Amino acid sequence: MLTHAITIQFCYLIFIAGNYYYNSFFTVPYLLNKRKYFLFGICFLAGIATGALLRVPVSFMISRYLFNVSTAQFNPYKVFFDSFVNILFWVVLILVTKLITEKISSQRYIEQIEKEKADNELNFLRAQFNPHFLFNSINSIYAHIDKSNKGARDMLLVFSEMLRYQLYECNVELIELDRELNYIRNYIALQKSRIDERIKVSFCTDGVHGDVKVAPLIFITFIENAFKYVGFNESKENSIDIKLICDDDGLHFSIVNTKDSFINQADKSSGLGIANVKRRMELLYPGRHILKIDDTENCYSVSLTLFKL
Repeated sequence: MLTHAITIQFCYLIFIAGNYYYNSFFTVPYLLNKRKYFLFGICFLAGIATGALLRVPVSFMISRYLFNVSTAQFNPYKVFFDSFVNILFWVVLILVTKLITEKISSQRYIEQIEKEKADNELNFLRAQFNPHFLFNSINSIYAHIDKSNKGARDMLLVFSEMLRYQLYECNVELIELDRELNYIRNYIALQKSRIDERIKVSFCTDGVHGDVKVAPLIFITFIENAFKYVGFNESKENSIDIKLICDDDGLHFSIVNTKDSFINQADKSSGLGIANVKRRMELLYPGRHILKIDDTENCYSVSLTLFKL
């Protein structure tokens, strides 16, 4: 009797599992979740009925051939009804439990997203406050710099303009190339005021016109690295050469800086800035850019081409 009961329950388990997966992968996602309630009800009951109908011959064969039980009193209608009720009960119970669990999980996820959104909005408001404080501080410093020190006053104005560009104009996917070039020129001007006069810096633009757009701050990381690691060799010329050419194919950017043959390991860049730029180009210029970086003993060069659509 125990073996017989276990076998019967195992058969039930097969049909219950079949109906569960049928509803999980078809009726719930494609009908219930899309609010096709009437069609969902028909397909759901049809699945239960199909499982109960299939169990009738299975029950008959198990009773006759496996347990050698007389089938004279075998009632297929009763077997179908019992199977239908049992399969329906367990499938509904399991599905409802699954849907409630998913609902709770989904609600927690929504609450987490809303919390993150609130935090982002708060950070944004803080970011709006801090720049105002910073610009006010810059204006105060500017006012206290002696008027005879024109160089320092001009540098502070350039820095303020660069900061304003980063904070207020770069929150777009593409920006006019002229505005980006103005930022680069300001950055170069600031750097030239602090580096050794023996370092020659050239910045050449050819064919650049106002209707070209580019991702903001896409070139500046390479320029920052060039100024950071340019060499200070006494026996040879030290230089940074920057070129930006615009033609029918697109934009061609290149930068070459001389460097010391030996750089202290502690002074080497982590490469995070370059990695971030590479990732941005993969997202903004997928299949439309070529980046080449050559790092030799005496110079470091970058070549970047951004192709037109």
